Amino acid sequence: MEPSRKAGIIALVAIGVAIFGYAQYASASHISVNMTHNELLSTDGDGSDYYIELEFENPSLLVLTAGQTEFVIESDGRAVGQGVLAPFTLTPLDGTTVSGTYHTPSGDSGSDDASTIRISGSTEYDMLFASIGIPFEYYPTDEQASGFIHQS
Repeated sequence: MEPSRKAGIIALVAIGVAIFGYAQYASASHISVNMTHNELLSTDGDGSDYYIELEFENPSLLVLTAGQTEFVIESDGRAVGQGVLAPFTLTPLDGTTVSGTYHTPSGDSGSDDASTIRISGSTEYDMLFASIGIPFEYYPTDEQASGFIHQS
């Protein structure tokens, strides 16, 4: 095979890999989050500690490994708690339930008429040759949201 033909084949393969890689990156940036469990663990003078489970759905063909993930809970745009999720791995085209804890300081539990609760954070996923940071946010249902702001 002549050198120019080999170079052309290598270029085509490289372009194909780049297109596949970009498509998977774009797909991975659409990871969805759903809360599956939220439970009050303890309350003391400093505030309340909670256990939470979030389910992450991976729409890509990539295996994504995430380290410890920090997140914030907001009520009507005001931070009312923060927490940490355990490290986890997302398998391709599948979901993974991740557990963690969060803390709400005393006097910062939100108001009874709070209309919007948001859980947000950014997860750093490690791939073969790179790491990508993908932000996530989740808006619990009204019933789920009452667990964040009305438990005592």
